[in-house]
Amino acid sequence: MRIRSAWLSLTAVAVLVAVACTPGGDDGGDEGETRQLVWAIGGAEAQPGGVHEQVAELWNEQNPDTPIRIELLPEEADQQREQQALELQAQGSGFDVLGVDVIWTGEYAENEWLESLEDVRGEIEGATLPGPFESATWGDELWVAPYNSNAGFLYYRTDLVDEPPTTWDELCEEAISVAEDEGINGFIGQGARYEGFVVNWLEYYWSAGGELYNEDQTQVAFDTELGVQATEFMADAMADGCYAPGFNTAQEEEARNEFQQGNVVFMRNWPYVHSLLEEDEEAPEFDIAPLPTFTGDGTISALGGFNNGVSAFSDNIDAAKEFVVWAATNEEAQTMLATEGSVPPTMASVYDDLADDPVMALLGDVLGEAKPRPPAPEWNEISVEMQRALFPAVNGEADIQSSVEAVRSHLETTVEQ
Repeated sequence: MRIRSAWLSLTAVAVLVAVACTPGGDDGGDEGETRQLVWAIGGAEAQPGGVHEQVAELWNEQNPDTPIRIELLPEEADQQREQQALELQAQGSGFDVLGVDVIWTGEYAENEWLESLEDVRGEIEGATLPGPFESATWGDELWVAPYNSNAGFLYYRTDLVDEPPTTWDELCEEAISVAEDEGINGFIGQGARYEGFVVNWLEYYWSAGGELYNEDQTQVAFDTELGVQATEFMADAMADGCYAPGFNTAQEEEARNEFQQGNVVFMRNWPYVHSLLEEDEEAPEFDIAPLPTFTGDGTISALGGFNNGVSAFSDNIDAAKEFVVWAATNEEAQTMLATEGSVPPTMASVYDDLADDPVMALLGDVLGEAKPRPPAPEWNEISVEMQRALFPAVNGEADIQSSVEAVRSHLETTVEQ
């Protein structure tokens, strides 16, 4: 059995548009010369002056014969995927290096959009943390090179809370109690109906001991009972005031603003928020801790981040491959991610070197237990179905048991008998 491929279908018009508007193009040079590489990546860190641009500049200093430039994609991951897909479905050579979200690996590999990196696996695997490396593989083959990672933190008000809670139940009890005493709200996370909702739900489900698939993703391992436990916890937190008003419309930035303005006691968010809070003199006193679990043992976070892939349609595959290996294994570049952009690197040794930094120290602990969402070709469809089934149940608008069973039924359709 194997997970079925999810081939992206595009209209002829879209393909024609992609061909007509190839982003990279030829930067000139004589025939036979290597043109400037194009790195298609988005997000705030890819903006002019961002850390990805600094990494590109470092590469250019060290490799003047094969320079690279960033082709800036939109900030939203779904829009980045759409723009890359248009180019790749048209077999365009405008992108050499692809910034690939950790959940796109299977889809891109199955669609034959990526050049395999198995021949450089030995250079990458030993330098990379296990979780990020797992997100870079599909079908036991390395398709992308780990670049930057991410994991969820618990942010808490040190002026209101002595010690961070280690269980979800303790968190809600304290959130409600402190919020009532202080006249503020309890806990904020990413509860809007988008990928972030699925990430937050999975962190509850995984912390209860659940899995979606078996290790090689050939069988569904979804535990309905644990799914009900996770969903009931969220529904109760919505109903009893543990979650702040607006939890079910909050994405990362809405959650950050609520915490930064002193309106909540606890927040689940990514590491990038830490530096923004520290820079704000009016932000409340805070600290960071691992996310709780239901038992209080260990921690579980969804693994985030981006890897770098080599487009199968690049005219400069060898040079592009050298860049993605360098970006994954060059200590100066990986350290730059952490120190210049507060972006979690994937290179294990960097965390030892930055152990005095509170964010990097916590990431060094958390990333070892973080779990990647399955890099399955059908992940986008799975996520949409999980949102459709679970979001109403969390908000008291659908039966929890039947909603969770619907998730399992959909997962069953993603494996072949």
